[in-house]
Amino acid sequence: MRTAALAPGERARGCAYNAPMSKSKHVSETPATQFLRRHDVRFGEHPYDYVEHGGTGESARQLGVDEHCVVKTLVMEDESAKPLIVLMHGDRTVSTKNLARQIGAKRVEPCKPEVANRHSGYLVGGTSPFGTKKTMPVYVESSILELDSIYLNGGRRGYLISLAPSVLTSLLGARPVQCASVD
Repeated sequence: MRTAALAPGERARGCAYNAPMSKSKHVSETPATQFLRRHDVRFGEHPYDYVEHGGTGESARQLGVDEHCVVKTLVMEDESAKPLIVLMHGDRTVSTKNLARQIGAKRVEPCKPEVANRHSGYLVGGTSPFGTKKTMPVYVESSILELDSIYLNGGRRGYLISLAPSVLTSLLGARPVQCASVD
């Protein structure tokens, strides 16, 4: 499967890349990028200076993109401690009550950082839905799939990748849900 990546300066639905032109930094492979290359998925690479607790707002600011197009990867668990991944817009939070109802769980809650690390194989702040240590069900906020291109973590703190959101459903089998809330 071939998917077009967002090139620097290319305009996507509200997700333009406006960072100043500079020498591109070499970013070594991660389990996520290895997974994408194995599946012949094209993606853009966007390193930035990681800021502890900066979140999607900081990465969006540094890369000059709309935070709504930066997708966070959240490792959560249901009442049986079964892990799952939720993909959410950077400027939204997850209504765990709505999510639980839609996936048929009694409750869903975020994993503690050390538990999330154990399930995903990534450090919190660098979690990608691709190339995870354990196979987990993936749920994606449905409006993410309407964007032309998204930015999400490439498997390392300070490193985002851009790709078409259709990759989430075709490659990961991500199931669309409606669980976004605005703080």
